Amino acid sequence: MTRLTRAEQQRRTHENLLAAGRQVFLRRGFLAATVEEIAADAGYTRGAVYKHFGGKEGLWLAIIEADADGHLRGLREALAQATSRDEVIAALNPVDVADKDAAKWSAAAAEVLAATAQQPETAALVAAIQRRHDDEVVALLAEHTRRLRLEPALPLDQAVVMLGALGIGLALRQTVAPAADPAAILTHALDTLFPPYTREP
Repeated sequence: MTRLTRAEQQRRTHENLLAAGRQVFLRRGFLAATVEEIAADAGYTRGAVYKHFGGKEGLWLAIIEADADGHLRGLREALAQATSRDEVIAALNPVDVADKDAAKWSAAAAEVLAATAQQPETAALVAAIQRRHDDEVVALLAEHTRRLRLEPALPLDQAVVMLGALGIGLALRQTVAPAADPAAILTHALDTLFPPYTREP
């Protein structure tokens, strides 16, 4: 076997802890999850979590930042390939809104928001990740709605906040009072947001 360099070992530990953290947060929620359980799931001691992330909150921030980056990559690719209004709507409609893991993740996220409400520094970090993600989504939508001559019914910055809140709310609702077809609700919202009207060239 090829021996890993120290940097490669550190990167592998980092990725393993991210994966274990995600699974434990899904399984236990944010508040009930412990650093010890996350470390054990990844095959390390609790010191590894503190070394790489500074604790449970830092690990959560790293996970949501990685998720935001992954979402942006996927959205960038989908919008670049979109040739119609319907394809833009499909790119914006998450396929996992009714998924049980998405519901559990939204519940954990709600716990984080409640837990950090009295922790201004952590709350500011969460808000900064969300703002950066939203700003990039707005820029992507501005580029591609202009290219496809679509006229959004709302300013794009408001539309992105609305869609994010609706998606999270629907996923969270699935944990307690599932909607019959949450994806259809999002599709209807997107249909309203991007009416079937095209500007003349």
